[in-house]
Amino acid sequence: MAEMTPKAGRLAAMIQRTVAASLERDFHDPRLRGVTVTEVRVTNDLHIARVYWTQLGEAGKERGERERAREALNQAKGRLRSKVGRKAGTRLTPQLEFVFDEVPAAAADLDDMLVYAARQDETLSRLREGKSYAGDADPYRHDDDNDDGAIDEDAGDGSGIGSDEAGA
Repeated sequence: MAEMTPKAGRLAAMIQRTVAASLERDFHDPRLRGVTVTEVRVTNDLHIARVYWTQLGEAGKERGERERAREALNQAKGRLRSKVGRKAGTRLTPQLEFVFDEVPAAAADLDDMLVYAARQDETLSRLREGKSYAGDADPYRHDDDNDDGAIDEDAGDGSGIGSDEAGA
């Protein structure tokens, strides 16, 4: 997605403030209770403004409340556009498109997964307390180590012939 021009960015910020204030102050529709405008993106030609919104609702009733809020926002679209037009003072007022913002819900799901993972880590660390490995802590053989600390001359080229024998 292309970045917004500075003019589109300023218009988007103004639309966000206007729509959020209007929803809070002017619309007394109970379906809009808990609706929050999270972001507004305006196309560079200033014709379309996508208003991203989210809603905090009762547990278990989110889907129905979201649908009712979507209906209420679509019904209020004309009045909101008129308010934006008066406030903006531009020749053309952008069409408002309301898009439900999935990011907060996805972030909450991610937070829940992180909390679950942290609990699992704590459980595993408690189970590991006082335990030791069945064998050596490092069970792998290293070619450069011998029991006496000397480097093995025969291990160098893999031929099995020491360096004294190879030259003779």
